[in-house]
Parts: sequence; structure tokens; C-alpha cells
Amino acid sequence: MQELCVNLRRKVARPLGVDEIRRLVNDYMSWEVVVNAPEAVIQALEIEVRYKTSFWDALILQAAEQSGAAILYSEDLAVKQNYGTVRVVNPLVG
Repeated sequence: MQELCVNLRRKVARPLGVDEIRRLVNDYMSWEVVVNAPEAVIQALEIEVRYKTSFWDALILQAAEQSGAAILYSEDLAVKQNYGTVRVVNPLVG
């Protein structure tokens, strides 16, 4: 959430105001939280090797896949790349 707030205020073409960001964060609070259990860490290690990503990105990919997400919004991973069942979209690119 911290990254989201910083990016929406500094890295987008039209930065959002505090009230709009607060509404978004409140909405996101209702989303499912994926906990990285030991099995998830093992799966992330496999994703790291398979796709040659950082371990931290592999954890994010694993959590997205575990939650059933079809799209992962990220500025760090390859745009339009499929990682298993998850497709990456960069929200900062028009």
C-alpha cells in the first residue's frame, strides 16, 4: 500500500490527491490478503529459478497466482509477460 500511495502521487502523469488515494486504499482493504506460508516460499523459489526474477518478485507472483489473479499490476516485471497463469501489466505505461 505504501508503494501504491507513493507511485500515485509521484510517478503517474496526473498525480492523485490525498482524498482519492484514501478512497482507493479503503477499497483495497476489502481485498483478500495472501499470507506467505512456508509452502509459498518454496513455490516462490521455483518461480525465481523458472523465470529468472528476483526472489521478492517471485513471492509477489506466487501470491498473485495463489489468489487466482489473472493480472498483476507492476512496474518492475516484464510488461505483457505471462508468468504461469498471471499476466503482468504496467499501470504507469499508457
